[in-house]
Amino acid sequence: MAAKQTLVVGGVPEHFNLPWHLSLETNEFQSVGLDVRYVDVPGGTGAMTRGLEEKELDIAIVLAEGGIASVLKGNPCSVVKTYVESPLIWGIHVAANSDIESIDQIEGKRYAISRFGSGSHLMAIVDASERGWSTDDLKFEKIGNLDGARKALAGGSADIFFWERFTTAQFVDSGEFRRVGERRTLWPAFLVLVRDEILSERAADIKKVLEIINGSTGSLMKSPEACELIAKRYDLKLDQVEQWFAQTKWSTDFTQPVQAIQTVKTYLRKLKIVTDQQASSREVWLDLD
Repeated sequence: MAAKQTLVVGGVPEHFNLPWHLSLETNEFQSVGLDVRYVDVPGGTGAMTRGLEEKELDIAIVLAEGGIASVLKGNPCSVVKTYVESPLIWGIHVAANSDIESIDQIEGKRYAISRFGSGSHLMAIVDASERGWSTDDLKFEKIGNLDGARKALAGGSADIFFWERFTTAQFVDSGEFRRVGERRTLWPAFLVLVRDEILSERAADIKKVLEIINGSTGSLMKSPEACELIAKRYDLKLDQVEQWFAQTKWSTDFTQPVQAIQTVKTYLRKLKIVTDQQASSREVWLDLD
């Protein structure tokens, strides 16, 4: 069976995306006549939404809040699936030698963010809002990715960094970062975002790809070797992976998370990340059925 034009998928180089690698390694996409290429995007959701807009990516595994914000701001894409149903737990980090000792001391400090519109940017605003602080004058230092944040905190150009807490656990354990708090999202961690042009031409192919991923995530969640595999492949401590795995649930269907999408929209409006008009101007979800 001849493979069709390549579908390029972007995702962060983290343990959440292991199901994509497993499906590629077992040639599951090829078996149904599809050519899928996965690329790591260390810059996160902001870089991926830009990649979709510039047609460098066809599919992206993005943070819910950043992906929905991008669609509402006019990026010609649609959400077609929840990828990780469970919320993301963000660690709030400072440099080990920082004079910040508690979460109350981060008010007015400089946040390291991967990009404007990224999850690290949006969650810094959400966190400040939830603590009752003004979000009008927050200070941000754009650092690109996790390595950029390590340099920024070490060099003193930023004070605080929000990132998925299990990914940064190794830097907390080594004494490079200190974790002074956490923030759990009020919505699913990751969604699948697809360019509208691709959806209009190849919706059936997109659904085949995601059905394979549904199977891969379902198998991984049932696998007794899953935690050992993740720990080895991502250089994480087994006990930390076991804790993370117990709290993580991938989606294995195409159910629209109606309430979660509305909650994200409400926060994006409240925090003035999108306007009321943008929030109501278009649907973010496209049903593949």
